[in-house]
Amino acid sequence: MSDQHDEKPGPDAPARPAAPSGRPDDDAPVAHGAPARRTPPRWVRWTLVSVAAALACVVVGVTTAQAELSLGPHEAVYEVDTDGLVVADLGPLGTLEIDSPLPLGLGLDVVVKEIPADLSAVDQAGTLDMLAGDLQNYLQFFSSPQETASTVARALLWDAGRRTVAAMVVVVAVGFGLRLLLGAARRRELSARLAPRTWEITAGVAVTSLVVVTVASGGVVQPDTQGRPASSVFAGTALEGATITGRLAGVVDTYGGQLVGLYKQNEEFYAAADDDLVAAWDAWDATHADAADASGSPSPSGTPDEAVAPPDGSATPSPSPSDDDLVTLLVVSDLHCNTGMTPLIRTTAERAGVDVVLNAGDTTMNGTSVEKVCVDSFATAPPRGVPMVVSDGNHDSQLTSNMEAARGQTVLDGKVVEVKGVRILGDRDALETRVGGGTNVARERTPEEQAADLAATACEDGGVDLLLIHTPAVGLDALDTGCVPFQVSGHTHKRSGPEQVGQGIRYVNGSTAGAAPSQPTVGPLHGTAQMTLLRFDPEARRMVDVQVVSVTPDGDATIGDREPVPEIVPPSDDALPS
Repeated sequence: MSDQHDEKPGPDAPARPAAPSGRPDDDAPVAHGAPARRTPPRWVRWTLVSVAAALACVVVGVTTAQAELSLGPHEAVYEVDTDGLVVADLGPLGTLEIDSPLPLGLGLDVVVKEIPADLSAVDQAGTLDMLAGDLQNYLQFFSSPQETASTVARALLWDAGRRTVAAMVVVVAVGFGLRLLLGAARRRELSARLAPRTWEITAGVAVTSLVVVTVASGGVVQPDTQGRPASSVFAGTALEGATITGRLAGVVDTYGGQLVGLYKQNEEFYAAADDDLVAAWDAWDATHADAADASGSPSPSGTPDEAVAPPDGSATPSPSPSDDDLVTLLVVSDLHCNTGMTPLIRTTAERAGVDVVLNAGDTTMNGTSVEKVCVDSFATAPPRGVPMVVSDGNHDSQLTSNMEAARGQTVLDGKVVEVKGVRILGDRDALETRVGGGTNVARERTPEEQAADLAATACEDGGVDLLLIHTPAVGLDALDTGCVPFQVSGHTHKRSGPEQVGQGIRYVNGSTAGAAPSQPTVGPLHGTAQMTLLRFDPEARRMVDVQVVSVTPDGDATIGDREPVPEIVPPSDDALPS
């Protein structure tokens, strides 16, 4: 037959593959005798594509994550990489390198920047004070590197998630863009060609991904790190195994032992103090359990079962409530970044079964971003589920308040809040004190105006149980009005009260950091650290008693007995204003 005539297929000839439009595909080859590829269902193909895209986005998000936080007194940028090392770049001083704890060969680059201006921009007279403060921050970092590590991990996870979502948005946008550019006909054509090869394509992508991950997780050892011995200075610390390069190596070898010695001294002191505190609680529990058994009373309160009569005997006392009905509050104040006290606060909170932790301010020393490690450490002190209420002090700042709020703490801002049935009023201090920079009004109100506003708010609310304010004098107006029955403060570093002031009771807690004049608060205690337990009767709406927990500079812990809170004596007619 002529080549111009097509040969018609016989009845037994195999059918030619159909084109996407339903017509025979003139370009599709016919495989004689070969089994036809089985095309997976559409949902399987879409699932494979979605999983592959999601995994790619996760890889991009994780490997590009970064966070701007702090390292000691410095600002620092943390970035994830794939060399299996944690490398702190200290510029011309050199680097500090340690094996990364991250999986899959992931590492971390830390670019250490300058000390923030608000820590260093001081006059000549304050320079030495600032340098001493910087040293405290270095010691703070070495004392609790786990807090820095957990903070960095949370920040990097958040950033990795954000970048992963952004990558997914880009992938979806690119997918829709390609869909529009290709058009329906071309998409059907590509689908018909690629769909039968789904499993081959999947296997190829899996193998390629496995090779990439294997190469990345293998770790690339930099030439100048091979064979370098680890610094012996860090033996027995959280940085054991770290290597130092550059000029920093000489500095660390010469002076690092002194810093590590301080670190170990700090760790040993607070571990021993915590052990002594546990022993003191055991002794107190045993003593008062024996007393309760002897008297037949189930309450180990250390106070009589009957209520304390007022001094003038004018009122009939009501029976004391059961311990189970009381709300227990733990007061801390003037912590000044002494995170060594964190486990002791936690021990007291657990042993006393507290319902609320009250922080009366001065959590930090200078209210800076690098002191986030302090905020994060103290945030771990309350047992799980126990809220912390904060009234920030003059050594804190709005930045401190923001960091505390980010950790789930209730930061008082001039309004009444109710926590565990206790209605609390308070506010951040109107003044800000900076080391080497003095004290200045940092808010829109002076302390006198703040005091008047708090008194007005208390009287307008009519149901305030507690005023929590850092500086004791700021609560005078509220106490004088009689609208606040009980005030808790700090600031003075000296315990006083409970005593009647105006028409209310005021209690001032000592420094929980053991702050002493002209002494750093980081390191072993230089003064006696104090915490106070308060018990509140929700039925009578009054504080019942106070109990002081003390730790001396020798590391000796004492659990005081519960002291009843005095009744408020109404002013005489002569004392009332006309």
